Amino acid sequence: MVVDLPAEFAAGTAVIFTGLRMNWVHLHLALNHVPVLGTFFVGLLLGVGLIRNSEELKRCSLIGFVALALVSIPIKFTGDFANEKLVGTSWLEVDRVIVHEQAADQATTGMFLLGLAAVFALWQSRESRPIRKVILWTVLLLSLITFSLMLRTASLGGEIRHEEIRQSSVSPSC
Repeated sequence: MVVDLPAEFAAGTAVIFTGLRMNWVHLHLALNHVPVLGTFFVGLLLGVGLIRNSEELKRCSLIGFVALALVSIPIKFTGDFANEKLVGTSWLEVDRVIVHEQAADQATTGMFLLGLAAVFALWQSRESRPIRKVILWTVLLLSLITFSLMLRTASLGGEIRHEEIRQSSVSPSC
């Protein structure tokens, strides 16, 4: 059932959940953990698949990376909508949002490249052929790079609202 959203949401938007009382900021904060944690755990699964030489684990992890790449699309959009909602609030530091958004663009690009590499590996394995190890190790390397980009983006996003985790150029006095 499609429900019109409260005024906190951008005008003219709808969602396919009943009783949802979230705005774009909340939705973005809820969803953005998926690619960060997912990249770590699916990468771990691929590593185990490589160590055990398990074709099932390898294929499962590749499908997981494709799913994470697809999930990254709505997360990027919720971030854009969250930014629109927060523009003009007194506490928002625009420079922090810009840095976070640039990092998110890099992380999303990494996730898409990882997803494409996973699709290529799955295509190579059609008709139950084994996947070449060089392709799998490349996917694993891309997952480590993407995970680090996702961690950086998440940290920068957290710094937007959480002063206690911000990196300071001033040394604390002890």
